[in-house]
Amino acid sequence: MLGTIFDIKEFSIHDGPGGRTTVFLKGCPLRCIWCHNPEGLKKEPQLMKKHNLCTHCKMCERECEHKECKPFGVCIHACPNGCLSVSGRVVDSVELAKKLKKDKDIFKSLNGGVTVSGGEPMMQADFVCDLADKLDGIHKAIQTCGYVDIEIYKRVISKFDYIMQDIKPVDEQKHIKYTGVSNEKILKNIEWLKQSGKDFVFRVPLIPNITDTEENLSRIKALTDGYRVEYLPYNQMAGVKYEMLGIKYKL
Repeated sequence: MLGTIFDIKEFSIHDGPGGRTTVFLKGCPLRCIWCHNPEGLKKEPQLMKKHNLCTHCKMCERECEHKECKPFGVCIHACPNGCLSVSGRVVDSVELAKKLKKDKDIFKSLNGGVTVSGGEPMMQADFVCDLADKLDGIHKAIQTCGYVDIEIYKRVISKFDYIMQDIKPVDEQKHIKYTGVSNEKILKNIEWLKQSGKDFVFRVPLIPNITDTEENLSRIKALTDGYRVEYLPYNQMAGVKYEMLGIKYKL
């Protein structure tokens, strides 16, 4: 089965228990104004350009016969300064699982495993489930915003040993304002997760004056009372990749 990813990060210690390899999938239904992985928002591969390195030599505008360059209208290989790159590639679950399983013994020695993140991995639910089925004997974790129909949420969660469930603004109108969608589905899935018996943690990105307000933190405390919560500091470098993608950073 085919899926689209934009990165594989090895030896991660922040994406679940122990030392892990994290696979980042493209596509997300949310548009959080603070998103620090904007290259994961769209499902399709995207051209990224390091404008600070560009000398306007226009070599990338010359015609080329590379199949991978055609969708972008420029030659991604021609830049002498390495300004151009593509975020996103299609992978086969069989080949990806084979690559990940090569480190099975390492994962065991580090009390780690494989994490799928994004973007939002549940946007590619069939691919994620198929990949998880092929990672037998490896601890599997998923990081999710939880914005998906509960039937899909349950099906995907059932394939994983450890769940990292995001919580952003608890107030619905503020959630819509800052992420573009209602959190009704998310809260419904959170209530199911709390009763599921799964090993999980809630993760809260601390965004100045949005998620770190006294009101929101109080509501998060009420929602997660008795459960484990990780508070993640705001990434000061979050806006750097937006210019490379030709989009505006709104925060």
